[in-house]
Amino acid sequence: MLGISQTELAAAAAVSRQTVVDFERGARTPYPNNLTAIRAALEAAGVEFIPENGGGAGVRLKRGAYTVQAAPGGSDPDDLKAGKAEV
Repeated sequence: MLGISQTELAAAAAVSRQTVVDFERGARTPYPNNLTAIRAALEAAGVEFIPENGGGAGVRLKRGAYTVQAAPGGSDPDDLKAGKAEV
């Protein structure tokens, strides 16, 4: 969704990379303060958390959030382009 690495997320949240790895694998749930920091880092990057409302909780990119994606037909880093996300 964002295209950021575990290392980048860990740095943005000021938690260890291992905390992010373990959370993604389902190996453990982070301590509440780390979970709050991870959520804040994701929100700062443009992720919006959608509360449970009978249809299940979820996430989406905020309107106007910027994403980085590969240009059509290319996977070379020089072909990457930034643009506003269509939500």
